[in-house]
Amino acid sequence: MKQVISILVSAAFCMLPAHVSGFATPPSSSRSTTMATASISSSLRSEAATAESASSDDTTNEIQTDPKEAVKLFGRLAEKYIMLDASAGLCCYSACSDCEYREPGGGYRMADQSSARPKWIPCYDHRAFDSGKEHTTKWSTEIYVDKPVVTKEEFVERVVNMVFAPPLGGPFLAAKAAGIEDESAAATLFDILAGEKDKLTKHRMGKEMKVLSNGEEGITWAMFSAAMGAK
Repeated sequence: MKQVISILVSAAFCMLPAHVSGFATPPSSSRSTTMATASISSSLRSEAATAESASSDDTTNEIQTDPKEAVKLFGRLAEKYIMLDASAGLCCYSACSDCEYREPGGGYRMADQSSARPKWIPCYDHRAFDSGKEHTTKWSTEIYVDKPVVTKEEFVERVVNMVFAPPLGGPFLAAKAAGIEDESAAATLFDILAGEKDKLTKHRMGKEMKVLSNGEEGITWAMFSAAMGAK
C-alpha cells in the first residue's frame, strides 16, 4: 500500500507546471540564443587578441641593424672589382643591331666591372676566364684562412679584423671612424648566412649571398642593407 501511495505522489509532482514555487524556471529560447552569441563573441575577441600578439612578436623578431653598423660590415666585405659573364667579353661593343650581348635597356652585358669605391660583395670565392682574367675575393681568403668552414666566433672575429674602405652606398664613414666595438651586426650577418647551423662553409656563404643578390653575381649596398634591416 505504501508503495502505491509513493508512486501516486511522484506522478503528481511530475504533472505540476514549471512555475510552481520551489522549482527553477527553465531558460527561455531567446536567453539561450543570447548566451550562445556572447560566447561566440568572446571567442572571436580571444582569437583576435592572439593574432595581434603573434603579429607583434613577428615585428619584434624582425632583423633591425643600425645603418652605420651595417655599412661598417659592407665596407669590409665589398670590392671595387667583380667578374660577371665570361661570354660577354666576346662582344665588339660596336652597337650592332642584332647583338646578343645587348641588354633590353640598351646597355651591354659586361664580362667584368670596376668601381672607384667598393661596390659589390662578389658571390663567388674565385673566378677565372679563358682570357686569362681571374679574381679571388676578399671574403674567401680573409674569413676562410686555413679551412673551408668557420664557427660563428671565428666569422665575427675575422670580419671585424678586415680592412674597411668607404663603400659606394650607405651612410658615409671615414676609415678611422669605422671601428667595430659592437659585434652584434657581424653576428647577425652570420645568422643570416648560416641559418640554424653553428658553422658556415665557404660554399654555403657563396650560395646564400647569391640568394640575397636575387641571382646577381654580387651584392650591392641596397641588397645588403635590405637583408640586414638597415633602414
